[in-house]
Amino acid sequence: MHAVRRRLVEAQAERAGVPLWAVDLPHPCSNAEYEDRMRAVCERAVAEGITAVAFGDLFLQDIRDYRVRQLRGTGLEPLFPLWQIPTGELALEMIVSGVKAKVTCVDPSKLSGSFAGREYDGDFVEALPPGVDPCGENGEFHTFVYDAPPFSRPIEVRPGEIVERDGFVFADVLPE
Repeated sequence: MHAVRRRLVEAQAERAGVPLWAVDLPHPCSNAEYEDRMRAVCERAVAEGITAVAFGDLFLQDIRDYRVRQLRGTGLEPLFPLWQIPTGELALEMIVSGVKAKVTCVDPSKLSGSFAGREYDGDFVEALPPGVDPCGENGEFHTFVYDAPPFSRPIEVRPGEIVERDGFVFADVLPE
C-alpha cells in the first residue's frame, strides 16, 4: 500500500536501531489471512518478552477499536502515543523536528496524483486542498521517511518512476 521497497524499510529499521520482523502477505490477501499472520507475530512478541505495541493512529476510532480488539487476549497492550494530536500541529512538528519524507502513494479520488513523488515538507502541506488531512490520516497519501532524528544517518534515495496502478498513483523511491 505504501509502495516502498523492502530494502528501504530494512534501512529504516537499521538506522533507527530496532529489529524488523517482516510479515510476508500474499496478494491478494484476505483479512482472515492477514489476521492469522499477525496473530503469529503477536505470539512471537509475547514469547520474546514484548509487552506492548505502539500504533501511529491519529483519530480514526474504528481503526483504533479494530487494533484493540485484535490485541485483546494476546498479552500485548495497545499504545496510541499520537492519538488525537491535531494533525496540522503534528505535521508541522514533524517537519520542524527534521523528519524528511517522500510521498510514495496518492489516492487520486482524494488528492491529485501530481502530489506523488513530492517532498513531504511545509510547501507540500500548504498546497493541500481543503479537506485533505495534512498527515494523510484518511488514506489520501502515504510517505516514506528517509531521515529523522532517531536515525543514525539518512537513507540516500532518488526518485523513480511514477505509475498508476490499482486505482492509486505510486511514486517509486530508489536507494542510492
